[in-house]
Amino acid sequence: MSERATGTAVILGAGPGLGMSMAHRLGREGHPIALVSRTGSRHAAYLAELADAGVTAASFPTDVRDAARLRSTLTAIAAWQGPVDVLYYGPGAVDDPNALPRPITETSGADVSEAMRFVYPAVEAVQAVLPGMRGRRSGTLLFAGGLSSVIPLPPLGAHALSSAALRNYAITLNAALAPDGVYAATLTIGGVVERGDIHRHITAHPDRYGNLAAQTLNPDVIADEAWSMTLKRNRAETIFNALTT
Repeated sequence: MSERATGTAVILGAGPGLGMSMAHRLGREGHPIALVSRTGSRHAAYLAELADAGVTAASFPTDVRDAARLRSTLTAIAAWQGPVDVLYYGPGAVDDPNALPRPITETSGADVSEAMRFVYPAVEAVQAVLPGMRGRRSGTLLFAGGLSSVIPLPPLGAHALSSAALRNYAITLNAALAPDGVYAATLTIGGVVERGDIHRHITAHPDRYGNLAAQTLNPDVIADEAWSMTLKRNRAETIFNALTT
């Protein structure tokens, strides 16, 4: 059995799907959980759910795209329960699930710029917590990205570019930080994550999305694998694919 963790785990992108599964999994291992997302009105229910599971948690409503606010939030989190030991980055990549991306053949520079707005906060967050991790020679950085980073999915347009950038960032970080005792990895997700906001949206509109609602992934399974990766540290990526064969 592994030694129980004590450092704070930050969930950037605390939603009802993978975000909460990660919170439960890391909390079960002894990490205090800091929930960060734009929609703070939902946090009370999340905190109650975690408390029922015996997990220490607190809410820090923040739009991660506000770089100054993100840095101050991470400072406040460190003051709450001590240094950040695990940083999970998985905010939603779209503001409006009804707004489908333009396919790659119609993608503009402006589309790419907008999609990349969900990559920049990952870099800002890492820069905020990395000095402490390197100083302690311990820490984990986990990123949730998309399957279009490794398999061509032309309908996803600019999201394929931002997914590829996030994946490359995670893998390159891991190569750079391994000598310092810090681990980085990407969870490359191809499918609709059950219980998440996108899953709820898709299942509510079967006429628009067809059988996509059936191509699902269990967030608890992803979170279990993420925890296994942090223990073994023998690879920087796991691909979860319910979309292609």
